[in-house]
Amino acid sequence: MTNVASAPLLQVDAITMRFGGIVAIDNLSLDVKQGQILALMGPNGAGKTTTFHVIAGVHKPTSGRILFQGQDITAMRPDGRCRAGVARTFQITQPFEQLSVTENIMVGARPFHHSMAELRKASEAFADQVGLGDRLDTPAKGLSTGQRKRLELARAMATRPKLLLMDEVTGGVDMKSIPGLIELVKSLRQGGLTIVLIEHNMKVINDLADEAIFMNRGARMVSGTPYQVATDPAVVELYLGEAKADDH
Repeated sequence: MTNVASAPLLQVDAITMRFGGIVAIDNLSLDVKQGQILALMGPNGAGKTTTFHVIAGVHKPTSGRILFQGQDITAMRPDGRCRAGVARTFQITQPFEQLSVTENIMVGARPFHHSMAELRKASEAFADQVGLGDRLDTPAKGLSTGQRKRLELARAMATRPKLLLMDEVTGGVDMKSIPGLIELVKSLRQGGLTIVLIEHNMKVINDLADEAIFMNRGARMVSGTPYQVATDPAVVELYLGEAKADDH
């Protein structure tokens, strides 16, 4: 694993997110260090994706604050956060299906280039980085799920992020494609990217993450190494309890 700096790149400080009477995030704090991969774990409805929405600026928290590179970005719009260096991918990929791989990436890269030739060249380089160099002219609708995940990563990388929020990068992907996606994420990290990921596949978490936080009902329940979290009695009991309930 890469050594990480001591100063947090991202600080989530006592965030609470309410929707009417529903508490989606409950006084959550976390620090993400430069070069780190942090995994958010937990059952469906635990608040993981809502946490991503708050960090990315889709939702303004009811209370608490978000600091990025020491700057308070709590009131910053999503486009401002993107320009500052925060990008994300989505569990369900959302490409422009009629556009080619290159054209999809050009959408993310457009603000950073002055000419179409420069924009296309850069977008093709991002496609090549994620293993889609032989699919440049393929419409997104013709890609497999694994290839769509790679396109989603390329489009996010085209915005030149310092922090990438990755939601279920292996979700819905066939087993043969998962090792390649793991290696791709490792290569992005080796290139200096800091990553927060939501993932249910424990092998993926063990292979990638330095630290894991297990969330339940919007709150931090357990944190530590992925192994420490996965073997924590409270986590085991929660999942066993869900499995027993599903049996009835």
